[in-house]
Amino acid sequence: MAAIAIVIVSHSKQLALGVRELAAQMVQNQVSIAVAAGIEDPENPLGTDPIQVYEAIASVFSEDGVLVLMDLGSALLSAEMAIEFLPEAQQQKVYLCEAPLVEGAIAAVVAAAAGRDIHQVMAEARGALLAKATQLGVSPLSVVTDNIEAKNPEFPIKEIRLIVSNRLGLHARPAAQFVGTAARFQSQILVQNLTRNTQLVRGDSINQVTTLGVRQGHELVITATGSDADEALAALQALFANNFGEDNLALNSPPAFHHEVTPATHGELLGIAASGGIAIAPVVHYQRTHITITEYHVDDPESEWQRVQTAIHTAKQEIQAVFSQASLQIGDTEAAIFDAQLLFLEDPVLLEAAYGRISDHHINAEAAWQAVVDEVATSYRTLEDSYLQERVDDVIDVGQRVLRLLAGNLLANLHFDEPAILVATDLTPSDTARLDPTKVLGICTTFGSATSHSAIIARTLGIPAVLGVDAQVLHLADGTLMALDGESGKAWVEPESHILDLLAAKQSAWQTAQQEARATAHQPAITRDGRQVKVFANIGSINDVQVAVASGAEGVGLLRTEFLYLDRTSAPTEEEQLEVYQAIAQILDNRPLIIRTLDVGGDKPLPYLRVGFPEANPFLGWRGIRFCLDRVDLFKTQLRAILRASVGHQIKIMLPMIATLGEVRAAKVILGEVQTELNQAGIPFDAAIKVGIMVEVPSAVAIADQLAAEVDFFSIGTNDLSQYVMASDRTNPRVANLADALHPAVLRMVQQTIQAAHAAGISVGLCGELAADTLATPILLGLGLDELSVNPQSIPGVKQAIARLSIVESEAIVASALQQDSAVHVRELISTSVTPPA
Repeated sequence: MAAIAIVIVSHSKQLALGVRELAAQMVQNQVSIAVAAGIEDPENPLGTDPIQVYEAIASVFSEDGVLVLMDLGSALLSAEMAIEFLPEAQQQKVYLCEAPLVEGAIAAVVAAAAGRDIHQVMAEARGALLAKATQLGVSPLSVVTDNIEAKNPEFPIKEIRLIVSNRLGLHARPAAQFVGTAARFQSQILVQNLTRNTQLVRGDSINQVTTLGVRQGHELVITATGSDADEALAALQALFANNFGEDNLALNSPPAFHHEVTPATHGELLGIAASGGIAIAPVVHYQRTHITITEYHVDDPESEWQRVQTAIHTAKQEIQAVFSQASLQIGDTEAAIFDAQLLFLEDPVLLEAAYGRISDHHINAEAAWQAVVDEVATSYRTLEDSYLQERVDDVIDVGQRVLRLLAGNLLANLHFDEPAILVATDLTPSDTARLDPTKVLGICTTFGSATSHSAIIARTLGIPAVLGVDAQVLHLADGTLMALDGESGKAWVEPESHILDLLAAKQSAWQTAQQEARATAHQPAITRDGRQVKVFANIGSINDVQVAVASGAEGVGLLRTEFLYLDRTSAPTEEEQLEVYQAIAQILDNRPLIIRTLDVGGDKPLPYLRVGFPEANPFLGWRGIRFCLDRVDLFKTQLRAILRASVGHQIKIMLPMIATLGEVRAAKVILGEVQTELNQAGIPFDAAIKVGIMVEVPSAVAIADQLAAEVDFFSIGTNDLSQYVMASDRTNPRVANLADALHPAVLRMVQQTIQAAHAAGISVGLCGELAADTLATPILLGLGLDELSVNPQSIPGVKQAIARLSIVESEAIVASALQQDSAVHVRELISTSVTPPA
C-alpha cells in the first residue's frame, strides 16, 4: 500500500463509492481510500456528516499525509469541521484539496501509488482537468500521440519490438491482459502495429489496443516512458513470450465442415457450422428488448455524468457475476472474454469521451453513451481484419448493458421451462453465457460466425449451434419441431422421419464420444511408470464442488471458508456453517474434504472484523491462524461446525499461515476444548479427525520436521510461499514477477517440505496456482508430491499431463531444475526435456 491516503467526501454515497472503485482499480488497490458520504436518513440520504468525515480520515491516517477531496458546498464545511476533531499533530498531516472529485481522485491515487509526496499528489489532483481541456475541439476517440518527451522530460523513451505468435493475435482476451498489465505501471505506454503501419495508441485503452488489428505474425513496437519503463516492458514482453497463456494447438476452434455443400432440400436450411452436436426439439424465439434513445438538453451535466457512473458501476457488477458463473461453466480461459468487457468500462479514452459529450453539449446520459459506443463500434467495423470486425459484438453487448441500466429496463428473460432450440437474430456473448445447456439444446440464428465469442461460449457449453441461416426461420411459430447438426451447419424444419433417424444415430455416436471423454477425467491419474497421484479440487462455494465432481475431482484439497464470511455484516453462525459443510460433504459422497479454517487479513480483510489499526505490511500482519488464535470465539464456532459436519464424512481440518510450533499446539488445545464441549453435550463428531497445516511461510519450511511430528498432513501453498521466499508482494506489479513458484529458491523449499513430511510418514499436497500449470507437472511429480489440488476446470488437463509423464523422467528434470539460476531457465528446461509418451 502506498503511504499517502485519500478521503472522498460527497453528498451522495453512491457517487463516492463509484469514484473510489474507479480510483482503486486504476492502481490495483495500492492506495488506502476512505469514503465519507451521505447521511443516515432514508427519506433524504444526500448530505455530509463531519463525524463521518473524521472517522474516515482516522481510519486511513498516515504520517505521510491524507488528501481530502470534496464535491459541493457543505462537504467543505464538514471536512473543515472534521479536522478540528483530530489531535493537533494529525491536523497538520491532513490536506483539503479543491480538485474535481472524479478526475482529482484518479490523478491523486495514481500519483500516490507512484510514491510521490503529498504536495506532488495535490498538484496532480489539481491538474487533473488539464488533459481533458487540451482535448477540447478534438474528436473524443482520437488517438493520443502527444510528444512523449514533453510529458516526461526526465525519463528516456524505452522501446521493444515483438512478433506476435499466438494464433489469433491480440483478440479480446489477450488485449485485456495487455491493457491490464500496462495499467499496472506508472509509465506511459504506447503501442504501434508496424505491419499495418498504424499510429501509436495508448496501451491502457482496451479499444485502441484491440483496433490495432494485431494478428499472428504482425510486428509491434511498444514504448514506455517513466520511472518503471523497464519493468513495464519486461512484463508485457513476458505476456507475448507466454502466448498470453494460450495453447495455439488447443485453441477452442470452430468445427471443420465435414460435408460437401449441397442445395437445400425441402425444409432444410443451410448455415454456418459453429458448435458441433445434434439437437432435436421445439423452437422458442428470443428477441432482445430494443432500447429507443431520445436526445434532449440537460441543465445539470454533472448529474447526468453521475447517472452514467452509476450505470457503469452496476454493469460491472452484472458482468462480474456473468464472469463468475461463466468461470464455473466454461472455465477461466473462455470466461476471460468478460474481462475484456470490464476493461471496456474502464477505458479512460471512452470515459473521457462520454464525459466530454455530456459536459460540452449538455445532452442526456443515454444519448451521450450511445454516441460514444457507436463511435467505438464503427472503428471496429472499419477494420480490414474480419476476425476483429466481429469484436463489435462485444462492444455492443457491453454498451447495451449500460444503456439498459440508464433506461431502467429489466434484463431479458432467457429461462426456458422445457428443453428447446433457441431461435434468434443473434446472441451476445453475455446472452450465451446465461444459457442453461439442459434447457437450450441448440442455437439457430440468422447472424453470427463460427469465430464470434458467442460461438466460442456455445462450443464450451456443449450447445450445438448453426448460425447465419435464412431469415425465414424467424417466422416459425414457437413449438415447431426443428433439428440441427452443428457439425455440418444444417437445420431442418419439421424434419421427415428418415432425417430424424439419421440424426438420432449421429447424436447417439456423439453422446458416446462425449461420455468417453468425460470418463477419462474420472479415471485415476497414473504416470506411465505406474505412480498414482491424487488430483483434488480447490473450491470456494457449493457450486464449485458440483463442478469439481463433474470434472473428475477425487476430493477437495482446499475449501476456502472465507466465502461464508463475505458480503455480510456479521460472522456466520455455527448452524449456517454446519449446513454448508454438510451439503458440500454430501455432494462429495465420501470423497476427502479438507476444510481450511478462516484465513483473513493481508489481502483478504473483512469489514466487520477490523484489525483496529492500519497495518503497514498486512501480508506480514494479523492474518490467518494469528487472527483466529486471538479471536477464539470465532475460531471455536467454526471448529464446532466442522466437527459436527464430520460425522460419516471424510473431513479434515487445515490450519492456514502456520509459522511456529506454538501456533499449531495452541490451535490443537482449542480444538481439544471444543471436542470436550461436544462430548459433554452428547453431540457426535469424528473423534479421529485429521489435522493438517498450510506450509506457506519460510519458517514452517525450516522447521518442517518438527511440524510434521505435530500434524497429520501438509499442504503447500505456493502462492504465499513464493512471495515470502522472494520477499516480493504478488499484488505489487513492480515486483510481482519475482514471486514465481518455479524459481529454484521456491522449488528447493518445496523439496525440503516434502522430504520432511515423508520422513515423518505423513502425506503432502500442493494447492497453489502452480498445481494447475501443466508446464510445472513434471516438476511437481519429480519432487514427490502425493496429491495436487487445482481449480475444478483444470482437473482433466492435469490428469492428462500426469498420464503422459513418468516419475523417472520427472525426477531427472527436477534434479536439473534445482540447479538452474532463474524461473525462466526452469521453464526452458521443462519445455525441452519432456518427451511424448511412446
